[in-house]
Amino acid sequence: MSYTKQQLGNEFFIKSHDILFEQGLSDLDISIHDWENTKCFFFNGDKSAIPFDIFAASFYLLSRYEEYLPHVKDEFGRFTAVESLAYKHGFLKQPVVDIWAYKFKDALQAQFPEFKFPEKSYTIKPIIDVPSAYNFRLKGIMRTLGGMAKDLVRFRFKGLYFRIMVILGFMHDPFDTYKYIINRQKHTKFKFLFFFLIGDYSTYDKGINPNKKKFVSLIKHIADYCYVGLKASYFAIEDMSILKKEKSRMEAILNTSLKASRHSFSRLNLPKSYRNLIELEIKEDYTMGYINHIGFRAGSCTPFLFYDLDYEVQTPLKIYSYHLMDYALSKTHSLLDKKKVLNEIINEVKQVNGEFISIFHNYTFSAEREWNGFKDLFNIILESANETDEN
Repeated sequence: MSYTKQQLGNEFFIKSHDILFEQGLSDLDISIHDWENTKCFFFNGDKSAIPFDIFAASFYLLSRYEEYLPHVKDEFGRFTAVESLAYKHGFLKQPVVDIWAYKFKDALQAQFPEFKFPEKSYTIKPIIDVPSAYNFRLKGIMRTLGGMAKDLVRFRFKGLYFRIMVILGFMHDPFDTYKYIINRQKHTKFKFLFFFLIGDYSTYDKGINPNKKKFVSLIKHIADYCYVGLKASYFAIEDMSILKKEKSRMEAILNTSLKASRHSFSRLNLPKSYRNLIELEIKEDYTMGYINHIGFRAGSCTPFLFYDLDYEVQTPLKIYSYHLMDYALSKTHSLLDKKKVLNEIINEVKQVNGEFISIFHNYTFSAEREWNGFKDLFNIILESANETDEN
């Protein structure tokens, strides 16, 4: 096989694009073409075994090349779906890198029919994000009084009633859905991954004080059944010392080294955010994805190692890009439509035997009206993996 500009003989030849041979970044002129059931770019003509340089195109998407180029950020400083090549050209809801890999496999199989490829199978990784473990409990006197005053000023008497009843222990805290989640965990072999916010109170992060014993024992209890990672606070993305403090805090609770993290508000500042995680020897990150859109931010449903474009080096940090957040699903109106949208994205992942990563929150399983039917949606995800086991 050769990957060059010119074919040498009658070998398996893929004509190369310049991107993998250049130093630094350049503003590339990208033309998107249809390719059977999908789309691709970096067209390389008829002489090549496949009509596109999928190595260059995959590198462009997985390295998040476009996020290093000038773009408009949202109010939280995030790269948005509408700025992406995938959204603009209608392939955000396809794991194109995986689809191209299968096309490459078919072309190789035709040339080398004897070769046996390893088989992959569809898996799921359900993520439970916990920005605040409880709605009313363990909030401290000042925050509780402040909440009550706010309820009164806004005439939210029902909310005030619930708050008082929960604090007095007559009612269940609406965010306390852990019994239900652990019960679901017991019925699937795929481990859930919880991310708890244990950072200090701020304008953006309004979690529970990590020194509260009941909060610490909740995290330890969850860790008996599921994996637990760190939800890094809003300011930890900018400040290495805050991130380091939160990592140590979580390791002290778990009594083991921290393996996985996820940034608050899904904020990512490439490459700095990832360099900080690498420096702190955190192995996995689950921040990459879009809050408002369902789809594949890096064009793939296979975890991959972060490549630092500035340093031109592959790093040990593994990126698990999520494909759906409950918030994006809540924008779809009826439950029937939500189920349809969910099943469509699951099928996209199944077709390439990828790993489906979804993010739900602890409050998603509450009785709040806006999360009506979300338990059913979560069960669809769990059942999609059980079906694979049966097949």
